[in-house]
Amino acid sequence: MTDTPTKIVVDCSTGAVEELPLTAEEIAQREADAQAFAAAKHEEEVAAQEAAAKKAALLTKLGITADEAKLLLA
Repeated sequence: MTDTPTKIVVDCSTGAVEELPLTAEEIAQREADAQAFAAAKHEEEVAAQEAAAKKAALLTKLGITADEAKLLLA
């Protein structure tokens, strides 16, 4: 097994299966996609933390617990 990333190509008309090395362009795209995914995931985590902080601040301002807020909204 090599360290070179590969792809599997299947010819559905014949059933032939080939494992081929990725081109430099495919490797670059894969790395760019991984970086974009990591950045998006980080942004989601930051947004979730900000939302939790805002929620906690509001609950504190109102002087109620999360369970009490659920009761009010039920």
